[in-house]
Amino acid sequence: MAEKPLVYVAGPLFDEGERWWIESVERVVAEAGFATFLPHRDNPPKTADNVAEIFANDRDGIDRARIVVASLNGVTTDDGTAWEVGYAYAKGKYLIGVHTDWRSRFPNEVVNLMIECSLDALVRSLDDLPAALAAAPA
Repeated sequence: MAEKPLVYVAGPLFDEGERWWIESVERVVAEAGFATFLPHRDNPPKTADNVAEIFANDRDGIDRARIVVASLNGVTTDDGTAWEVGYAYAKGKYLIGVHTDWRSRFPNEVVNLMIECSLDALVRSLDDLPAALAAAPA
């Protein structure tokens, strides 16, 4: 049996609500038939002594992934998530942004133009995520 393609799931993880949300995103990706890399699940708990290890694990997770799905909710995109999107774009990964936040930031953009123009797809609901995943090239 062929190995499931890997999806790196990016997003802020600073409170229970953010972790609940990113785990909800990950669940939709997994239910669509993909293997997932979820930074807070697939790394050891962060300490002062292991931040370089976590950075390397996350970077390597993006390198191994075929697709990156990034939660872009919030008044501004989380800085770590923005880095992950930029790195994934530079590596030629298929990028899907998830933005369910109804607040408007810019008159003609959903998120910052540098992030938005890096995306292959932008979905406004978790219900739309499976179709965006299915549209990714094999």
